[in-house]
Amino acid sequence: MGSSCYFTFPTTYNAIRAEKILQNSSSCHYRMVPVPRTISSSCGTALRCSCDDIEIIKNLLIFHQIEYEHIHEVKEENKSFSLPNFLKKKRKKPDEQ
Repeated sequence: MGSSCYFTFPTTYNAIRAEKILQNSSSCHYRMVPVPRTISSSCGTALRCSCDDIEIIKNLLIFHQIEYEHIHEVKEENKSFSLPNFLKKKRKKPDEQ
C-alpha cells in the first residue's frame, strides 16, 4: 500500500495554469485527475503527484503565483479490478449449443 499526494485548487483555471507550468518547468511526475471522493464530494480537478515532489511543485506554484487550496496525502490500497457479473461472458459447456 503506497500513498500519493494531491494538490486541490480553488478553480479549474488554477488547475489548468498549474498543469501548463509543470509541463514546461518540471521533471516531476504528475497527473491531473478528478478530486478523489476521500478528499471532497464536490467536483473538481486535482494534481496527483509523488509525495517526494511536493516541495518542488509547491515552490513552482508559489513562484508563478498559482493559488492552490490544500495538499492531501492519500493512502492507496492495491485494488484489483474485476468486471461486474453481468458484464462477464458466460461460457457454454461443450455439450450445450
